[in-house]
Amino acid sequence: MKLATLKQGGRDGILAVVSRDLARCRAVPEISGTLQQALDDWTEAAPRLEAVYRALNASEAYGQPFDQGACASPLPRAYQWCDGSAYVNHVELVRKARGAEMPESFWTDPLMYQGGSDSFLGPRDPIPAGSEDWGIDFEAEVAVVTGDVPMGVPAERAGQYVRLVMLVNDVSLRNLIPAELAKGFGFFQSKPSSAFSPVAVTPDELGDAWDGARVHRPLRSTLNGDLFGTPDAGVDMTFGFPQLIAHAAKTRPLAAGSIVGSGTVSNKLDGGPGKPIGQGGAGYSCIAEIRMIETIQAGRPATPFLRFGDRVRIEMPDADGNSIFGAIEQEVVPHRGESQA
Repeated sequence: MKLATLKQGGRDGILAVVSRDLARCRAVPEISGTLQQALDDWTEAAPRLEAVYRALNASEAYGQPFDQGACASPLPRAYQWCDGSAYVNHVELVRKARGAEMPESFWTDPLMYQGGSDSFLGPRDPIPAGSEDWGIDFEAEVAVVTGDVPMGVPAERAGQYVRLVMLVNDVSLRNLIPAELAKGFGFFQSKPSSAFSPVAVTPDELGDAWDGARVHRPLRSTLNGDLFGTPDAGVDMTFGFPQLIAHAAKTRPLAAGSIVGSGTVSNKLDGGPGKPIGQGGAGYSCIAEIRMIETIQAGRPATPFLRFGDRVRIEMPDADGNSIFGAIEQEVVPHRGESQA
């Protein structure tokens, strides 16, 4: 089934069930007022939500028109947002561009950071930034939402706790990252609010594209209307979601509603770095990656980071070309002070 959160009724919105074709929806306060409430009581809520989903798909007269622009992120705020870097090809390029060797352990032990989860952007909300000099970048990713995950769960059992799958724009401020990492305490200011797709879907909705660990579909990103990348999210993903969940839960349990991200989706080409769409490659899921390749090949980057007025769109089609999750579509805008907080 497909679930969304409408921007109504308070800061956590109202839970709605959405038809498979994203044409109609129905708010379901009689079942669960919010998505977090549904996740907290998933065993009871899920069958009732599924019944509404079947009704929406069976009748065009049921429900109301679904407006992606009226959506918050499925979880407008969450108890946990931990983002991995499962596409080690991407990590390798980052380090190579600055002349650093990548430790062999990166191939066996996932990288992960804990992001801010109290103020996610809606899928059509603008991306506010204080300055273009911050190096504004998008990162197209896949994420899962978990149920309650016990501490110490092994990877071979962690997949059973995946409740929902969605897309992410994990906004990064690239020019703030080096100084933060140099402090040895990780990201903070360089990782502002992320945005998630209008719709989150149960894994069964993905059919054969979901193998229990990865989503085997292209992740399509455009920049100002031009195709920027279509890498396959199921290819070159070194760590599947069960491994990422087990990594996050090694020393603590995860509460229902925790979000675990894949990191920037990145594909190799013929065993080497990916290439732009125009050169026969799958392109990229962030600007930083093409800048890394430009630096490796030419000594310096040529592609600029995002500027005010730039628009990013992130979407994943099914095998018939239909949008699975709806589209994240955002414009970069200048932040003008406390009134935008």
